[in-house]
Amino acid sequence: MTLLTKGLGKTIKGRTIFQDISITAPSAEVTGLAGVNGSGKTMLMRAMAGLIRPTTGTVEIDGQTLWADVAFPPSVGLLIENPAFLSGRTGLDNLRVLASIKDVVDDKRVRQVLDLVGLDPDDRRHFSKYSLGMKQRLGIAAAIMELPRLLLLDEPTNALDAAGVKMLTDVVNKMRERGCTIILACHDAHVLRGLSDQVYYLAEGHLDGHEMLGGRGSHAKA
Repeated sequence: MTLLTKGLGKTIKGRTIFQDISITAPSAEVTGLAGVNGSGKTMLMRAMAGLIRPTTGTVEIDGQTLWADVAFPPSVGLLIENPAFLSGRTGLDNLRVLASIKDVVDDKRVRQVLDLVGLDPDDRRHFSKYSLGMKQRLGIAAAIMELPRLLLLDEPTNALDAAGVKMLTDVVNKMRERGCTIILACHDAHVLRGLSDQVYYLAEGHLDGHEMLGGRGSHAKA
């Protein structure tokens, strides 16, 4: 799955959030988004997911245009801002509820993905009792549970300790090996550059550079 944005822009109440964003995110690669808070990364990812309609430009996924040909990407996993779940349910129960919507994964996969992110499927604590790191791990589990072809991760290292960052690295690499198109926004430059095949730099809602990494480019910021 290849995702393209062409001249993408978003204005809210006369305020430009981002404008003229053209990005190519190929399959089996991690495309990083770098920029300070307020540079437009989160809203850009929302537009890529079909959660907000852009003011200008287009988002294309395998040649289909969001809001014209399709309303949402056909296969997408999301972790955008803080993960929200049913506070009175366990992690396992929350994922079971999500899995029941499309009914494309079985209970074995639900339990497997909890193990993968370092959570105990048999932990009887409710989500409300989870630490911030546990909540983030559950959000990652929900995003990858159905093995999406497009994965959008917005600041996935938030509240994660060193072991959690290692888990995230393993998860992202496994999803890339499966051919997933991954778009990753992360304030930790070391993590972002270590995981990404390419990085787009945003500043005040504009593209401010593009860098190829992972032996696939020149390592020179354009």
